[in-house]
Amino acid sequence: MIRVVLLLILLAAVFIGPQLWVKRVFAQHRAPREDFPGTGSELARHLLDRFHLEEVQVETTDMGDHYDPITKIVRLHSENYYGKSLTAATIAAHEVGHALQDQAAYTPLKERTRLVRVAQKAEKIGSFVMLGIPLVAGFTRAPAAGLLVMVAGIATMGIGTLIHVMTLPVEWDASFRRALPVLEQGGYLTREDLTGARRILKAAALTYVAGSMASLLNLWRWIAMMRR
Repeated sequence: MIRVVLLLILLAAVFIGPQLWVKRVFAQHRAPREDFPGTGSELARHLLDRFHLEEVQVETTDMGDHYDPITKIVRLHSENYYGKSLTAATIAAHEVGHALQDQAAYTPLKERTRLVRVAQKAEKIGSFVMLGIPLVAGFTRAPAAGLLVMVAGIATMGIGTLIHVMTLPVEWDASFRRALPVLEQGGYLTREDLTGARRILKAAALTYVAGSMASLLNLWRWIAMMRR
């Protein structure tokens, strides 16, 4: 019972804690800034044009801010697309950072994109495989059959975990080796705003760390079940 309680506390800390902190940091810097010359989408468009990425489009989305290396589109949440705030500017620059990675053929981004394609199919198969364990074992009356199916399911889940782990260096590079230097060297933000932008990017990075930990915990849970 104590182990269950401790596990629940750990999961809550991993899942809820970073999300609450991110929301707090983003909210602190989401106030409209009349001194900013444009919105998040306008800054993204400006930076893309500046680095000769005219083919990359900027769109609004409700699915969360991201860069799609397949369709070459920077997608920003409406708050960041239309917003004229430090949060909007920072997130826009971060997503442009991914476009810069794509332009430079940044290997970790290429590998993550390739794995995402595989994972989209593998995770669906893995879910059905995991649900089919009792059926297979009961139909064949062979415990080994259920074990093999579980191993296959864990293997497919492992791809998703690997993607989460690979995401960390990709996001860090986009934030602190591309977006932040661009904002600083281009004179887009004051020194005080750069400090705020750094906090925003660190908060966002924590969500990826949390996602990786959660994925690893989930994989560990299934492996522990298999060893019983």
